[in-house]
Amino acid sequence: MTKDVLASMKSNMDKTIDSLRKEYQKVRTGRASTALLDDIKVIYYDTPTPINQVAAVAVPEPRVITIQPWESKMIPVIEKAILNANIGLTPANDGKLIRLPLPPLTEERRKEIVKQLKKMAEEGRIALRNIRRDAIESLKKLEKDKKISEDDLKRGEKEVQDVTNTYTAKVDEILASKEKEVMEV
Repeated sequence: MTKDVLASMKSNMDKTIDSLRKEYQKVRTGRASTALLDDIKVIYYDTPTPINQVAAVAVPEPRVITIQPWESKMIPVIEKAILNANIGLTPANDGKLIRLPLPPLTEERRKEIVKQLKKMAEEGRIALRNIRRDAIESLKKLEKDKKISEDDLKRGEKEVQDVTNTYTAKVDEILASKEKEVMEV
């Protein structure tokens, strides 16, 4: 019984960690990353479509993202979508290719990004604590329904806390890594 609760809890915590990693990929650092464009959609044949499905997106240099649409008529549509997304990048095109140069980050901007990263990490920790709380409530309900003993409950609560500590450490590790990447000049 307690194994089911722990397995479910670990699964939910893995999802939380994955979600945090995905959110961090979208944060602009000094380096170019195609993940910056993941949430931007363009209207393609009356359907909102991700940019990477209407164009080849690449990072040929550390501070440049290139977008080569498969149809040249999409160039102005993609440029407009990027500008409207308000990600702080200005597209430039040569008729065939859109270039997104990433300006170097100022020290002040880097510190703002680190604050944003810390806030995201704290949201991740809160999610982990909520998952822990739900797991402990499930264990207490099992004990109340006489499906597990009081000793099993205590053991289960300790295991739940140990797993939570492990996942919290992962969040801290991911934060430290991303913070280092942002602060690199």
